[in-house]
Amino acid sequence: MNTALVGLGVGMALAFAGWFGGFGAFLLVAALGAIGFVAGKFIDGDLDPDEFFRSRSHDRDSASASAGNGTGTGNRTRDRDGDRLR
Repeated sequence: MNTALVGLGVGMALAFAGWFGGFGAFLLVAALGAIGFVAGKFIDGDLDPDEFFRSRSHDRDSASASAGNGTGTGNRTRDRDGDRLR
């Protein structure tokens, strides 16, 4: 299913919710749709929960530590399991 059809379905669902249920139902459908979208991304493996719960100071420390190592990895100093990349 392509993205245009998914967007059409979501738009129609929001339109029906807004028309028949009012603005509150519109917001509820939009919020639940966003939660479902994020949950689907987690299940597909496109999002990593560690990205949301990692502190910003950790990201800055690892970025500054890898800036001068010459390996070309940039900010990616660890893989998904937390092991250091070489």
